[in-house]
Amino acid sequence: MIERETIKAGAPSTCEDCDVKLVAEVILSPAGYYVGTQCKCGPYSRESGYYPTEKKALEALRSKEYTR
Repeated sequence: MIERETIKAGAPSTCEDCDVKLVAEVILSPAGYYVGTQCKCGPYSRESGYYPTEKKALEALRSKEYTR
């Protein structure tokens, strides 16, 4: 994991541009579902790897057992 790439690795927990507090949630991208954060500016960080289904991503988010 690259330093400051994720909130767990030291990235800011508030967007420096729009001042929104970043909260982990399940996000859909063309590559699949992932646990990440977003703000008014758009996607901010990807906190996990990709999951094939929303259900699996939600399970990881709820259990807080996700890593990059």
